[in-house]
Amino acid sequence: MLRFSGAGVSDVGLVRPQNEDSAFVGPYVAVVADGVGGAAAGEVASATATYALTATVLGRMGEEPEALLLDGMEAARTSIRRGVQGDLNRLGMATTVTAIVCDGHRAVLAHVGDSRAYLLRDEALTRLTNDHTYVQGLVSAGQLRPEEVGRHPWRNVVLRSLDGDPVHEGVDLLPLPVRPGDRLLLCSDGLTDLVPDPMIEELLGVADPHSAAAVLTQAALAAGGRDNVTVVVLDVVDGPMVVGDGQLLGAVREIANIVDPGAVRLGRC
Repeated sequence: MLRFSGAGVSDVGLVRPQNEDSAFVGPYVAVVADGVGGAAAGEVASATATYALTATVLGRMGEEPEALLLDGMEAARTSIRRGVQGDLNRLGMATTVTAIVCDGHRAVLAHVGDSRAYLLRDEALTRLTNDHTYVQGLVSAGQLRPEEVGRHPWRNVVLRSLDGDPVHEGVDLLPLPVRPGDRLLLCSDGLTDLVPDPMIEELLGVADPHSAAAVLTQAALAAGGRDNVTVVVLDVVDGPMVVGDGQLLGAVREIANIVDPGAVRLGRC
């Protein structure tokens, strides 16, 4: 049976006054969410989305990963919308979400925004997600070189995110043909804006997931730490099923950041 053996780190960084990133790390589900910069209550959006999505998955383990991710994303969107309706000061709050679910046989990735997922296999790094940003659109259209992205004044403009709008463009859903020995990385842009992919590839190869997450986070801090940094590292293993406990990271650790946590049950976390 396939599952994850992983760990994560979430750090406020060296510039921001608070952590607007949230994450969950478990043997069958992992999530990274980053409150969209400049919007109201980013920490509430990321925490609420992480909590609602994870609760949906843990409450229905054994179902198809695609259905769990889509329903979890919708539960997250509904909770964010409820949060705005309850406090109009939160109007505009939104979050990126990158999440992966494994049912013991298959793994599926869901993604919206500019947090990222990578696969490290046989010491080679592959980026799994496509940034939903203005500059990525320019790169895809051949109007901007990848090496110019970091200098573009609109590099942080996110075009798709998870918010409370019932009319939306949806999320990217990607089946992942993972195998034992693979290592997966989920991270916020606090890492990828400052640490280039070749360095990520090198540091992600550190022996155990917690050490890899820690050295990647330290690399982002050493490069300036101008944003919150969240790093989740997952080793794909083959072994017996385990209890679906997990680790909460970042803003979701504060229950005050979660809109109506009593509406969903997160299980044993």
